[in-house]
Amino acid sequence: MRNPGGQKGHHHASEASLAFLDQAELELRAALGISRLAAMPASSAATSVPASASAPTAPRPPAARPAPPPAPKPVPALPLLPPETAEAEPPPGYLGHRARMREKLLKAGPDALLDHEMLEMVLFLALPRRDTKPIAKALLARFGSFANAIAAPVEELRRIEGLGDAGLAALKLVQGAALRLQAAEVLDKPLLNNWDRLLAYLNASLARERIEQFHVLYLDSKNRLIADEAQARGTVNHTPVYPREIVKRALELHATALILVHNHPSGDPTPSRADIDMTAAIKQAAAVLEIVLHDHLIVGNGRHLSLRREGLI
Repeated sequence: MRNPGGQKGHHHASEASLAFLDQAELELRAALGISRLAAMPASSAATSVPASASAPTAPRPPAARPAPPPAPKPVPALPLLPPETAEAEPPPGYLGHRARMREKLLKAGPDALLDHEMLEMVLFLALPRRDTKPIAKALLARFGSFANAIAAPVEELRRIEGLGDAGLAALKLVQGAALRLQAAEVLDKPLLNNWDRLLAYLNASLARERIEQFHVLYLDSKNRLIADEAQARGTVNHTPVYPREIVKRALELHATALILVHNHPSGDPTPSRADIDMTAAIKQAAAVLEIVLHDHLIVGNGRHLSLRREGLI
């Protein structure tokens, strides 16, 4: 049987269902954080755009870019250094001059060089970045010759402008080399048979000394040189000599003969009375031990004198 109130009951059930759905929608929107749209027709609601989406929005300001790191402080530039090869060479003007002198030396030999050229070449080996010609000319003006310049005392050479330790060492090295060459000519040879070579050696070693020096040449039984020793250095005109010390040293070296040598810085080789008396005393002391005194040579500047030849021994 049909319920006359069934339709009404159905209507109430539909409303309850709608209310339940509305409540569920509200709770869902609340959970999702979405506000309910204003009441509008279903068709409008389905096609409408949320106000927040349809309303014009102000342009968003561009995101601020991170500030660039501060630029590093500029490092001061170091001065450019010339290459070592350029620094080690003298200015180009000197190169040609030095090359010509080398060629002259190698082709014609050292005798082809003048004194100032010899000094220049010695010095520019020690002073590669200096013009050595003014120094060479100053040396010649002060000392007069190549030989006198290389033999000059170091304290006097230091007075030459531009001549430092390197140049001084070069000059003294040449002097030492010259003396060794001269000494090699008399070593292991009978001196009495090589008198000229002996005199050349003595002139090279003593003639330009500013202080008087007394040397003793100790010889073996064949008159070969055992040793050349300086017995004493004195003043400009006197050297103390002790015959006893000379004979004692001869015994130590097993020498059988002697040649006495000393220089006169004045350049005059004439013997003094003291020279003659001292020679006689040494001869007498040596004779007791059968040691022969061959001669006493006095060396001046470019001159020499033999007491034996003068009949003073």
